[in-house]
Amino acid sequence: MSQSISKPLEKFIAFFEGMSNGQKFGWVLICLSLFWLVEFAIPLVSFGYKKWRHARTNLVLLVFTILINTIFGIATVGVFIWMDNQNFGLLNVIKLPIWLELLTSLMILDLVAQYIVHVLLHKYKFMWKLHLVHHSDTAIDVTTGTRLHPGDYVFREIFGLIAILVGGISFPFYIFYKITTVFFTYFSHANIQLPAVLDKTLSYVFVTPNMHKFHHHFERPWTNTNYGNIFSIWDRIFGTFVYDDTRKIRYGVDVLEDSTSDNLVYQLKVPFDRSIKTDY
Repeated sequence: MSQSISKPLEKFIAFFEGMSNGQKFGWVLICLSLFWLVEFAIPLVSFGYKKWRHARTNLVLLVFTILINTIFGIATVGVFIWMDNQNFGLLNVIKLPIWLELLTSLMILDLVAQYIVHVLLHKYKFMWKLHLVHHSDTAIDVTTGTRLHPGDYVFREIFGLIAILVGGISFPFYIFYKITTVFFTYFSHANIQLPAVLDKTLSYVFVTPNMHKFHHHFERPWTNTNYGNIFSIWDRIFGTFVYDDTRKIRYGVDVLEDSTSDNLVYQLKVPFDRSIKTDY
């Protein structure tokens, strides 16, 4: 890469290395607010619900996510220090141009910390019951992106640490990934209707709103498709990609009553409720 290109990119990456917690939280609020407003302008589905009442449960779960993220942030710093001292991981062994190292880091993290762990959350009963909370939302909108049971998010953070170690991913690249995944999480869950041609075209590389909505259909096999978060290529490579008419989708899960969707206490208890039967 020529120096004229690498220098600006290095400055760009340095910005993420120096981001404060306030700036990171500000990015979450910006993405949430942006797609919240767009949902009013071009909704995919007219739910006829009280938007703030629906958001309450999901935003409280966001608070749990932020707390867990803070705790794991401490562990993550220790991992980066150890990895640098040991020169551990793929990207510490293979030297790549900075732009390619950034792209490779993003793809490794998206594969391990999003796609693979997401597949596992659907395959094992004890993990699926944690993940049920995310799928039990009957009105998928931007706030659904924040709707994760604390146990669900812990698994995601653990796989994030695994991805860092395996990939030898640097700290600023990891922060760039976190910022990028926040955007795509809210973008893909947002109740927005993009022009069909635009959504379909973007879905060849990225996870789009229409593509991800099929993952939230209430029954299999559609529930077990479209696991990706940033890149759609993993679903295409591993045969879990589906794209169809969004009018066929009914949100929620077939093992929970729709009326429990916004009941926070009930949702927190779901993983431990033995009366809830699943096929896993």
